[in-house]
Amino acid sequence: MLVLAIETSCDETSAAVLRAPGVPTAAPEVLSNVVLSQDEVHAPYGGVVPELASRQHIKSITPIVGEALDRAGIKLEAVDLYAVTQGPGLIGSLLVGLSFAKGLAYYHKKPLIGIDHLHGHLEAAFLEHPAIAYPVLGLLVSGGHTALYLMDGPLSYRLLGKTRDDAAGEALDKIAKFLGLGYPGGPVIEKLGRGGDPKAFRFAAPRTKDRSLDFSFSGLKTAALKVIRENGIAKDGPRLADFLASFEEVVARTLVDHVRAAADQVQPRSLVLCGGVARNSRLRTRFQRFAGESGLEAYVPPPKLCTDNAAMVGAVAVKRFARDPGMTTDLDLDAFAR
Repeated sequence: MLVLAIETSCDETSAAVLRAPGVPTAAPEVLSNVVLSQDEVHAPYGGVVPELASRQHIKSITPIVGEALDRAGIKLEAVDLYAVTQGPGLIGSLLVGLSFAKGLAYYHKKPLIGIDHLHGHLEAAFLEHPAIAYPVLGLLVSGGHTALYLMDGPLSYRLLGKTRDDAAGEALDKIAKFLGLGYPGGPVIEKLGRGGDPKAFRFAAPRTKDRSLDFSFSGLKTAALKVIRENGIAKDGPRLADFLASFEEVVARTLVDHVRAAADQVQPRSLVLCGGVARNSRLRTRFQRFAGESGLEAYVPPPKLCTDNAAMVGAVAVKRFARDPGMTTDLDLDAFAR
């Protein structure tokens, strides 16, 4: 079975072709996974502009789907199943991919499955490691989302905690924007903070008052802005690297501390780190170190599968269709922003 997957939840236009495995326990084969970033479009504004993102998707989606089919060496007529991100995300961006997938499914009279974007991120690690032992504790960190999930088995996603305000990636982006460092902020902060002293500036790890597994980064962002003003941190200043390393360090420490607290509660057998911020080397190192100390297997997708991509969307669709071929989505499905 061949699956064409489409992802347009935010500012990446992506299409992928996957071949379903012959046995249920194996991973699907990714025949192509094409991702077009919009970083250059949004960089002048220091963040994603929703209207520009949706317009760019409209321009890009036809050639991106065509490129995915060409790289996979197949024609549209050979596709057996369509998968598309239904949400969450920017509503204008989601509607572009959703409408395109609906049109293809209707014309070719093939089934369509709407996929939760966050479930796709959690499944990304399974594309390379299909035998990850359940239960799995997943930390999802991106520009728009920060959450902890418990996966008791395939296609089981139980939310344990989420951000109440800024996501971790959003906090990094906002600090980078305030300092005029460029966009996206996470990779810029990692690059410019490399070699800096992560203990130069002391930040308290943020915790919610009720000591739940929820995240909150707005207070940390405010504290960082206060440090910038009080210490004269500037784009070309001598203490920039130390400040960035210190801020990046407290974000990574906060995320892993939440994983530690969740692991004590749910006793997982495996850990997964996913989402765009999972590319951060400081976070990956801390995550792997905690896993080693706890005797747990840890899995992190390669960088190309951490960012928004259609292969992860197709991976969820393959599992859902294998479990119940009749569980496809009507063509009147709606996008959901949250």
